[in-house]
Amino acid sequence: DSRFGDTLEEIQEIQNYIKNAKKVYIPNKNGIKVEVLNKVLEEYNLPQAEILQLNTNTADTSRIPALAKAYIALDQSDADLIIARGRLGIPGSGSLLIFIDNKGRILTCGTSPSHVIHKKTIEEAVYNEACEALEKIGFNKEG
Repeated sequence: DSRFGDTLEEIQEIQNYIKNAKKVYIPNKNGIKVEVLNKVLEEYNLPQAEILQLNTNTADTSRIPALAKAYIALDQSDADLIIARGRLGIPGSGSLLIFIDNKGRILTCGTSPSHVIHKKTIEEAVYNEACEALEKIGFNKEG
């Protein structure tokens, strides 16, 4: 009746789901995040993603804007996997890059502090968040 942490089998199921995703979408207004994320996905030998151009402005009114953005994309697509990035919480809370499956379940995520704290470019921040998210579930870069 007690849980003692994640099992290797659970992590492998998440890895397999991501590896086998056929329709991977990134909700975004422009292609900058998509280019960076596809670079990361390629480095980890994972399926490439496509941009899903949606108006996600309403996501900023929710408690967890990045997750709301992911759910908007899921509701408006036939995705197997959504990779969304947005604010973690209230303004100033930093960023969250999140991977969700086709049922809206969170698979993994990466975070960054506010830009005024880390002072990285958007490309650097997205790259680091994506690597963090994948390494949390045991992926390693190819090569």
